[in-house]
Amino acid sequence: MKTLLAVDGSDNSYEAVHVMKYMARSEQLTLLHALNVPRPAYLEMSMIPEAAEELYKTLEQSMKEDGERLLDRVQSLLPLHAGPTKKHLQIGSPSEVIVSMAEEQKADLIVMGARGLGPIKERLLGSVSHRILTLAPCATLIVNGPVKAMKQILLPLQGPFDTEAMIRFLQLKPFHDAVELTLMTVLPSTEPPWPSNAAAAAAATEMLEKQAEYVESVAERLRVIGYQAHGVALIGTPSTMILQQATTLRSDLILMGTRGRKGITRFVIGSVSHAVLHKMPCPVLAFHA
Repeated sequence: MKTLLAVDGSDNSYEAVHVMKYMARSEQLTLLHALNVPRPAYLEMSMIPEAAEELYKTLEQSMKEDGERLLDRVQSLLPLHAGPTKKHLQIGSPSEVIVSMAEEQKADLIVMGARGLGPIKERLLGSVSHRILTLAPCATLIVNGPVKAMKQILLPLQGPFDTEAMIRFLQLKPFHDAVELTLMTVLPSTEPPWPSNAAAAAAATEMLEKQAEYVESVAERLRVIGYQAHGVALIGTPSTMILQQATTLRSDLILMGTRGRKGITRFVIGSVSHAVLHKMPCPVLAFHA
């Protein structure tokens, strides 16, 4: 598996480095730091062009030196099993640089820290993280805080369309140690709740049983390729139930599909994925379904 680890020096960025302890050895591990060197307009307006350009070059050189030190530190913090590494320092918009590097390196996974938008009660996804999830050509692991393990993984399935993509990703054996997968499918509840007549109740029960059979059949496929897996079927609002289960099970990771690189904007994160990503109680690994 080829991995791109994007770092920016933030706390969550260092947590993303720590996560590499729980990921399998990479065939190729690319360490990337993107420099977005600002050009203050007010300085350019108040200075002669030559002086403004000299100031910009000085700032750029200083940021490059800081970036090189960051990459050296990150490399020193990697686990011994991380795999062969290459360091890259590039100037440009972080999201564009990361996506371009992932495409160039044919990465299977991008790992990065989420940068929040301030002291808002809801954990909002940073703009760089959101754009990368929108445009990345591969799976993306967003780390939103301290990670103490990567053992219990919650795997919501929205239907057959993401099951095959999920199995393809897990066949890459992305985790260093054995993990336990809880597959879940959520049958959306009607609003108002299910009618109380016997026929409707029986129909709801039958649908839930079929969902349970389906998710258990997927779990069996995962057991065949070496994973510990079991399935559950629930009724409720999908995003709410996913977040609730992740909290109840104390999941170390939510692994879920997103529908990528399609549509008018190339990629539209579905409403369920969107809700989970903006309130994630643990890291989220999103793969393209």
